[in-house]
Amino acid sequence: MASSRKHILHIIYRFDTGGLENGVVNLINRLDSAAYQHTIVTLKGFSEEFCQRIVTDNVAFYDLQKRDGNDLSIFFKLRKLLKRLKPDILHTRNTATLENQLVGWWCNVPYRIHGEHGWDVNDMHGQNKKYQLLRRFMKTYIHRYVALSTEAYDYLQHTINVEPEVIHHICNGVDIDTFQPKSTEIEVAPKGFINQQSLVFGTVGRLAEVKNQGFLLEGFIQLVNLCPEERHRLRLIIVGDGVLMSQLVERAKQASISDLVWFAGNRSDVADLMKCMTVFVLPSLAEGISNTILEASASGLPVIATRVGGNPELIEPSLQASHLVEVNNIVALSSAMKHYVDDGELASKNSQLVRKHCVENFSIDTMVSKYHQLYQAQ
Repeated sequence: MASSRKHILHIIYRFDTGGLENGVVNLINRLDSAAYQHTIVTLKGFSEEFCQRIVTDNVAFYDLQKRDGNDLSIFFKLRKLLKRLKPDILHTRNTATLENQLVGWWCNVPYRIHGEHGWDVNDMHGQNKKYQLLRRFMKTYIHRYVALSTEAYDYLQHTINVEPEVIHHICNGVDIDTFQPKSTEIEVAPKGFINQQSLVFGTVGRLAEVKNQGFLLEGFIQLVNLCPEERHRLRLIIVGDGVLMSQLVERAKQASISDLVWFAGNRSDVADLMKCMTVFVLPSLAEGISNTILEASASGLPVIATRVGGNPELIEPSLQASHLVEVNNIVALSSAMKHYVDDGELASKNSQLVRKHCVENFSIDTMVSKYHQLYQAQ
């Protein structure tokens, strides 16, 4: 019966393309729909197309329509909603939704959980003093925390002074059935852009400052300059959209590599797009636990990533020395990419390593099981 299900009210800044949001989709789709019902409350709206990724029928959506800047009205809107829906669990994620835990306490929501998924560009590595004070104040109103990375766990314990017994380290999981190595040729790239000889570097993410795709583009430009004789087979795919799009497109034109770069925009067929790639690159300034690294690894793509947040936890151990680079070190990035230019067998060899490591350590079923245990601990 519906009344026997635990009702979880998730508060998310905006429900649209992103790693945090994709993790919520995976969680809701995999949790037993007979045991749970979900309400997703957004501060700044949601994408109808993205919402369609949820395939269960036990989810409702509400938008608080937050105005830019400080908008106290959302707290009263949320209070009204909580009083009507009476959820068993309130689950907020990241700093943008943290203050809403106070409303949950006000409305006597029985079980309140907050997740730290990654850093915002305005709060790199949790160093923003105002946000530190906010987190310390709000911990009084939170029963349990979810830390996706070891970095976030240590931060909550040692900087925010959260008791370790209330922090749960739950890494993201990946759907290893959806994301698999290429078995047949996938025709999703523009006609003639890639062929069997192409060495395709790629990335997926919203085009925002924290995701730092400009660093990847500069590394690719340097790689092309270092290996002009390989220009005919070097390609770059950047999947995602956002405020940096025009700037990145213009930079590719300035460097005369527009013919080598495909700006794919927002896509719902990321699993197929990854089958077009040879090597995945994540150039972020900050990360929690990256869904895209896990998806790339499940797809058999070796991953070159910046040494930030939870990235080192996800890279296959034997590849960490060569595949983790410092932020904005263009020489290091282009050098890591060049290994795949110099050794034609390297991608195939490493593909097997990363797929095996991902399947053994980052199953989505493991993630869902841990969240289920957390939700049932009320």
